[in-house]
Order: sequence, then C-alpha cells, then structure tokens
Amino acid sequence: MAKPQAPSAAEAAAPESVARAEQSLYASVLAIRDRHELERLGIAFYDLETTLQWSYNADAVFHAASTMKLAVLLAVFRQFTRGELTLDEPVHVRNKFLSIHDRQPYMLDIDRDTEGEVAERLGRTMSVEQLAYHMITSSSNFATNLLVDAVGVPVIQAALAEMRIEGITVLRGVEDHAAFEAGLNNEVTANGLLKLLRLIAEGRAYGEKASARMREILLDQRFKSGIPAGLPEAARVAHKSGNISTVHHDAGIVYLEGRQPYVLVVLTQFAREAGVTTAVADVSRDIYERLAGMDGG
Repeated sequence: MAKPQAPSAAEAAAPESVARAEQSLYASVLAIRDRHELERLGIAFYDLETTLQWSYNADAVFHAASTMKLAVLLAVFRQFTRGELTLDEPVHVRNKFLSIHDRQPYMLDIDRDTEGEVAERLGRTMSVEQLAYHMITSSSNFATNLLVDAVGVPVIQAALAEMRIEGITVLRGVEDHAAFEAGLNNEVTANGLLKLLRLIAEGRAYGEKASARMREILLDQRFKSGIPAGLPEAARVAHKSGNISTVHHDAGIVYLEGRQPYVLVVLTQFAREAGVTTAVADVSRDIYERLAGMDGG
C-alpha cells in the first residue's frame, strides 16, 4: 500500500481559515485606504505555494507610471528569444525623442534621471542589456525611452498580446508631456501586472532562460519603499515600482525561505497635495502576515 502523502499547504489551509483570512484582509485594506486617504486602490495577489489568490479592485485602470517598464522588459526578451535582438547589441545614447501626439521632438531632463550612468554615455553607446538593467533597477527614464525606440511600441504591444496579458496598455515612452496633456497615457491594472509577473515567476515569459534573466534584473531593484518595506529583512523581492505626483505603485515577486514565491501588485492613487504614503508597504505587510498565519509561521 502506498504511503499516505502529507497534505499540501493549500490542502492544509481549511476553507474556513482561508475565508476568515480573506474577510480580515478585506477589512484591513479598507482601513488602509481610509487611513491614507487614497482616492483609489487596486490589489492583486497570487501565491504559487498554495495557489491562493485574492484581489481588490484589480481591474481598475491606473496611470502606469514606471510599472510600464515591465512591459518594455518583456518585449526586449521577446526579441532576444526570437533572435531579432541580441542583449549585447549597441544602442546609440541620444537625448531626442518624438512625441506620439504631434511627432514633435522632445528631450528628457537628464538632471532628473535616476541613473546618471546613462546620461554620462550621451553620444556613445550602451548595450541593450545595460539599458534594460538601468531601466528596471534605477528606473532610468532615459534608458526606457532608448529601449522603447529600439524595440518599438508595436513589439511591446505584440509581446503583451502573445502572452495574453490584458489590462496593460503601452502607447509611448516616458516624459512625453504633449501626449500626457492629450490624454495619451500608459495604463495598467493590478490583474494585468499580476499576469505578467506570474509568467516571469513561473518561467513562462518566453522560456525559463529569458524569465530567469528578467528575475535577476528585477531582484536588483534599488527602490524598496513599497512591497519590500512591509516584509522581513530576509525576504527577496523581484519588483518594479512606479511613482508620479499622484500615484505610488509596486508590483513584485516575493521570495521567502522554505516556500514557493508569491506575486503581489499594489496600485494607489491619491491627491497631489497628499504626497507618497506608506500604503503599499502596509498592504504588503498585511498580505505577508495572513500568509504566515496560514503557513503556521
């Protein structure tokens, strides 16, 4: 007779305890929304260990801010796996881009860019992989626009369509103020970003090799005031945040010792005068504590 197997974590979590955790989490999320005076909040969560998933307002559309850079990263590795782009391919570093609104040229404010190394290479070249790294880890807008031009918006849109990712719309690069004023903006939903990160986490974003390299880049993210701020110090997070004057987002894959990772997306919108809050970290902490309770931690 076969030896009985121990129940999985998903099986061990009784439906009643899961329901209680979901109800508690819902109440907590509403409290966070009210405490931080958020205008809108969107959350999507999926746990690869237990297959539990939970969401709040996850199909609401938000201004993407820098989370759109995840779609650019996906497109880069689409082209790489198709043999249409090499990661060491040189890209000319120039500060001139065309607005999608009126096709007029515009320049980035290099002094505001978060990665000075890209600006220092002005007039020379950087590799596709170098630009992808700076685009994610330091959220360089300069690197982002160079890659958007290198791969093309249609390719970014094709990558999202091929991966059947709905809820992410990329129309342009960043700091295209004429397009912004015309309402031509990149947009995301929590569910859309969750799907993209799940594919990367599970090695299904153009194969395990491409997914693994994307995870490595995302793990080097320098901005940690969002999801990582709500977690134990030992947690590792492969993520991309996004901040402008009225939104603070974070979307990531959370790695904890002794279990499969989980994917969490938190999107927040607030009044301009309110400034960035700790709402994303607070949601991250609540999710972690509910999981730890079900894991027996």
